[in-house]
Amino acid sequence: MDKIFVISDGSGRTAEQALMAALTQFPNARLEIIVKPEIRSEQQIEDLIPEIVEAKAIIVHTLVSESLRSIIIKMSREHNIDAIDIMGPLLSRLSQHLENLPKEEPGLFFHLNKEYFKRIDSMQFAFTHDDGQRYYEYEKAEIVLVGVSRTFKTPLSIFLAFKGWFVANYPIVLGVDPPDILRKLPPGNVFGLTTQPGDLSRLRTVRQEYLGGNTGDYSSLENVKRELNYAQNIFLKHEWPVINVTNKPIEEISSEILAIKRRINPPEYTHKKCE
Repeated sequence: MDKIFVISDGSGRTAEQALMAALTQFPNARLEIIVKPEIRSEQQIEDLIPEIVEAKAIIVHTLVSESLRSIIIKMSREHNIDAIDIMGPLLSRLSQHLENLPKEEPGLFFHLNKEYFKRIDSMQFAFTHDDGQRYYEYEKAEIVLVGVSRTFKTPLSIFLAFKGWFVANYPIVLGVDPPDILRKLPPGNVFGLTTQPGDLSRLRTVRQEYLGGNTGDYSSLENVKRELNYAQNIFLKHEWPVINVTNKPIEEISSEILAIKRRINPPEYTHKKCE
């Protein structure tokens, strides 16, 4: 059964009612709603995160405090949790309509829009740094995904970018050395992607048929093995973490990447990068 944590600085009734209204459109959903009221400090949020991560739940929150909403944004991003902000966008639109800012939070409108545009920037970064484009700018990336063709580099980049990470990806080509800038990046910034040869061969065969079959030995099992071995040697040489993407959904692969990144980079460093 899926779980949803309702986090509120009051009773939680507003968030729960809004959530129940939305859930009427999903009559077959089996959900457990867990209400966490009176959340008014950073420490209370930090104490809740392990429980939410363990439950693989999502967050719905109605926090009036801009600072607490910022904390939830950071922590949900770091722990790969989906968080739905009900109050923030409403306050933002009211501020715009009323041509005034909430009296208690003079910087609220600015910060809400700052987060919105930051996500746009991360998505734009992923598109302009896809498949080896602008590799000379990789020092700006928080995550660089490296792997042979058809190891889900692009969809992973877009998924992580939607969560606010600045992601680039670079294709490993048999016999071609990757650019020097990759080996100069800090530990925890570059991740190698690999898969089982048979699965990759079948996936490429489908792609080859779609393109009319004019791709040489692109999908042959022997060629696939050579490419994967070549890529694996590069990963080992540079000591990059390696993620096996075989039969895994994008969400699971991204969770593995972020978990490794948290282990390599201390929390203080991660927070600094997110600001």
